[in-house]
Amino acid sequence: MSDITLLDGSIGQELVKRAKGQPTPMWSTSVMLDQPEAVTAVHKAYFDAGATIATANTYAVHRDRLPMGGLEDRFEDLIDMALQGACEARDANGGGRVAGAMGPLGATYRTDKTPPAQEAAPLFAELVDLMRDRVDLFILETVASVDQARGGLMGCQKADRPVWLSVTVDDEDGTRLRSGEAVADLAPVVAEFVPDAVLINCSRPEAIPAGLEILKTFGRPFGAYANGFTKISEGFLKDAPTVDALEERKDLGPEAYSNLVMGWIDQGATIVGGCCEVGPDHITELARRLKAEGHRIV
Repeated sequence: MSDITLLDGSIGQELVKRAKGQPTPMWSTSVMLDQPEAVTAVHKAYFDAGATIATANTYAVHRDRLPMGGLEDRFEDLIDMALQGACEARDANGGGRVAGAMGPLGATYRTDKTPPAQEAAPLFAELVDLMRDRVDLFILETVASVDQARGGLMGCQKADRPVWLSVTVDDEDGTRLRSGEAVADLAPVVAEFVPDAVLINCSRPEAIPAGLEILKTFGRPFGAYANGFTKISEGFLKDAPTVDALEERKDLGPEAYSNLVMGWIDQGATIVGGCCEVGPDHITELARRLKAEGHRIV
């Protein structure tokens, strides 16, 4: 049996769902400003479920995203609030790790809105500098193109912490990134920067096995954490979207999701969890299944 790192599930989407207000283009950042205590509560729920990592609510805290909410002067405050919530939950749990999440610049899934790698790198480096002393690792999340991967990894070269690269794949063809490029095209970037793990996230779970077969050839620890959306709608791909443009699947409860994840583990994945619409109940069931099948959660 294997040692498995059990990630948490959705952070931003879970915050939005618990807030029960009208979604805004600022997504979970708005919720965090209004209800900072909710951030700690969500992390605590995942630790209670069996997760060993708290992924900080920093995914969308980018300088290029904050102006749409008039929050450009709150950049460092928001980073601090997100890390405080994750660290408080970890301390209350008596252990665990905090991951500094860094989502794509511009917009999720929109490679046309992302600056080229040379311009993106210093923006990620600034985030690394702000978070380094308070996190145990960094996750570059929902990376949709080879150039996005390069820019993020360039910015993490002085992280002095493990760096995980997590890409998002086409929902119908898991061998391709959202950009249309082959997942295999990441190989030279992975070889150059040597991230500590390579993952797939925020993708349809049924598409992930094909992507994992490619990731395992990179010679790095690998894994996945899928979303629970029916699809990535055209409405969500417009400028300044809100999450009400996306629909939650009704056929992906905790048992169904865990069945899919256990298949990834059979492929050799050692890092698993959940992304948008995968909540604490899913992680509870996944932790149960892992233990029942003799794996050790680390």
